Amino acid sequence: MQASRTWEPPGGTLGRILEETRRRLPSLEGGSAAHGTTDTVFPRPFRAALQRREVAIVAEIKRESPSKGVLNARIDASAQASAFERGGAAAISVLTEPTFFGGSLDDLRAACKAVQVPVLKKDFHIDVSQLIEARNVKAAAVLLIARALSPQELAKLMMAARRLELETVVEVRNEAELECALDAGAEIVGVNSRDLETLVVDESVPERLLPLIPEDLIRIWESGVKDVRDVERAAACGADAVLVGSALSRAEDPAALIKSLRGVPSRREHD
Repeated sequence: MQASRTWEPPGGTLGRILEETRRRLPSLEGGSAAHGTTDTVFPRPFRAALQRREVAIVAEIKRESPSKGVLNARIDASAQASAFERGGAAAISVLTEPTFFGGSLDDLRAACKAVQVPVLKKDFHIDVSQLIEARNVKAAAVLLIARALSPQELAKLMMAARRLELETVVEVRNEAELECALDAGAEIVGVNSRDLETLVVDESVPERLLPLIPEDLIRIWESGVKDVRDVERAAACGADAVLVGSALSRAEDPAALIKSLRGVPSRREHD
């Protein structure tokens, strides 16, 4: 795969989110000077939970977003996570970014306590202290957005996550970012059809990139899943899992929606 390796700091919405994230770093519970944790309780492995013969559902707790505004400000993270687990979600994602997504570490903490399935801390991670927060709350994995990090920063945070025994989901949106993710040793790669700088959606992006991800890795279709037809479309591109956020936040019965999305054979059904 040939791709340009030039990286420039992002602008637009993503740039504003990262600026706000940097401003909050000194107040984070992990502490920017912290180097580790004494917690010895480990959650269930995230990657293993997605290795199924059907497309796995990663169900997301999401209160709002810059593109869609308020989705469900009254979500009870514990109750929502429990509903996701009852519906058969393989894993749960919790948005913890507070300013643009209305999330919090309390939401993550509540979800981790409520369920047995592994939980992903979904945020705009740029500092090790944010990973330590995830580890201390007993999240299984963290999201790293390739566009938000230089290749060197991505590699550094992935190494830090390994030291903390956290798994990483690396989000990409083009070939250059995918190359950086693979070079850094990513084992779980998510493809987002939404450009986080402009908020424009291009549904051809996961269709183009998912087949380029090596088959021994876990491949996640990250955006726009509303019904089983979307899951089938993701499966046709080689996705092992889909992330479902907005549709679940708006659903009257999240468990029932997850059940309706399950049962689509993944490529592993034919391995």
